[in-house]
Amino acid sequence: MDKKTKFLFVFIVVGLMVFGSAASAMAGKDTDNKWNGDDYKNAGNSNSNREIKNIIVMVPDGCSQSVQTLARWYSGDELQLDSMVSGMVSTYMADSIITDSASAATAFATGYKTSNGFLSVGPNSATLLSTVDESAMAEDYVPLATVLEGAKLEGKATGLVATSEIPHATPAAFASHADSRKSYDDIIEQMVYEDVDVVFAGGEDFLYEARGDGENLIEVLENRNYQFVTTQDEMMDIESGKVWGMFADKAMSPENVREENTPEQPTIEEMTTKAIELLSQDKDGFFLMVEGSQVDWAGHANDPVYMVTDFLAFDEAVEAAVEFAEEDGHTLVIVFPDHNTGGMTIGNRGTSYTDLTVEELVNPLMNGESDNEIGWTTGGHTGDDVPLWSYGPNRPIGLFDNTELATYVADAFCFVLDDVSEELFVDVEEAFPGMWELDTTDTKNPVLVITYNNKVAELPVNKNVMNIDGGAEIYLNGVVVYAAKADNGNGKVFIPQDAVDALKDKNWDKKNK
Repeated sequence: MDKKTKFLFVFIVVGLMVFGSAASAMAGKDTDNKWNGDDYKNAGNSNSNREIKNIIVMVPDGCSQSVQTLARWYSGDELQLDSMVSGMVSTYMADSIITDSASAATAFATGYKTSNGFLSVGPNSATLLSTVDESAMAEDYVPLATVLEGAKLEGKATGLVATSEIPHATPAAFASHADSRKSYDDIIEQMVYEDVDVVFAGGEDFLYEARGDGENLIEVLENRNYQFVTTQDEMMDIESGKVWGMFADKAMSPENVREENTPEQPTIEEMTTKAIELLSQDKDGFFLMVEGSQVDWAGHANDPVYMVTDFLAFDEAVEAAVEFAEEDGHTLVIVFPDHNTGGMTIGNRGTSYTDLTVEELVNPLMNGESDNEIGWTTGGHTGDDVPLWSYGPNRPIGLFDNTELATYVADAFCFVLDDVSEELFVDVEEAFPGMWELDTTDTKNPVLVITYNNKVAELPVNKNVMNIDGGAEIYLNGVVVYAAKADNGNGKVFIPQDAVDALKDKNWDKKNK
């Protein structure tokens, strides 16, 4: 190749790269959901023209490729996830390169970055990273609609599965709004009143026994026609309808001791399979989030056996989801960790890295020996990108920010998350200026009171109910959220648009006599 030909070749290649980058940048601005729909993110995708009716999001909390590799060696077999590798996910949060689980889940549930410990509310703008564009952030502390809430408004069935207690960070971010992940009383109350169709996890105590407000949320569920189960056998007997399954007082057992210590608890695969069986009965489709919660806890503990066995159990749940998706043809399965935890490595400072055998790696783990070939960099989280696995029509391929996964789901279901926020979270002061007060007579159970055109409406905070002039309860599309730190600490209360519409309906009295 002469110099002139070489120059022409390089010129063409560089030109194509520049043009591709420009086209990708422009493509990223064309969506209301702010998803960066770069062409390379779906290159080579099959079945891209099929309608997506169902979406299953699955999160092995707190891990990276290293546990996938170890799981393959440990089990002696390929994993379901091995055939699904499709990209990477960046995980930073609004105020740190290393995220926590609450802010990470907020990102892939709402499409917005937020601050440490926040659940589906806007960040504290005073603590943002220097590189974060403040204009792209949500308003401080205001509630943000989630993909689960959007799917529900579209008429789809919804479900949550986890091996932690249900108000823990990841499941909580899909069905509650709070500026502290520790506010379990508020979080699980919102989750109950969000009317999620199927919930399987641990955490029964937080529905009644461990509450500080006197509420019995088990009775609330039963009064709302939920079936309430506490064992694997009871869960398996459910054939249809709405259900909450609470299989432990707090978190469920780790997989490596579950069968010995708590054989009455279902596996994550069994919970996933049953959830899909129930949710798929909805003709409009469904959204399901499944979390292998304790992969992360094992990483914090630097416990490789705990980590790999919980990850393998999670992989079996993924296999169940993919089997359904294969048969259905209209189901998208998206799998990704929320962040890495522990920084696990295969090989440590004491490992002879050129002659490590399978037996030297696996046998100490099988025997529960602390002296093994696994290394750790931390007992906390790390800030590296994490894997993306996917299966189904129009599956995501490429490098995504975690916020883009929320908008990817919203696009697939044909709704815009900001529109859902407008439908679910109306600032009561904007709708009824000076006509409301927050009754805190019972400080643990505040009630919003609105007086409008000689009508008095009462809306308990964290619930999706309203009564007007002491009448029957009206069920709303979403819960009432009190954001105490919004508006520079003055606080704001948010109500669903259908509550506003009902109060402003001039014919309300005639309709309800």
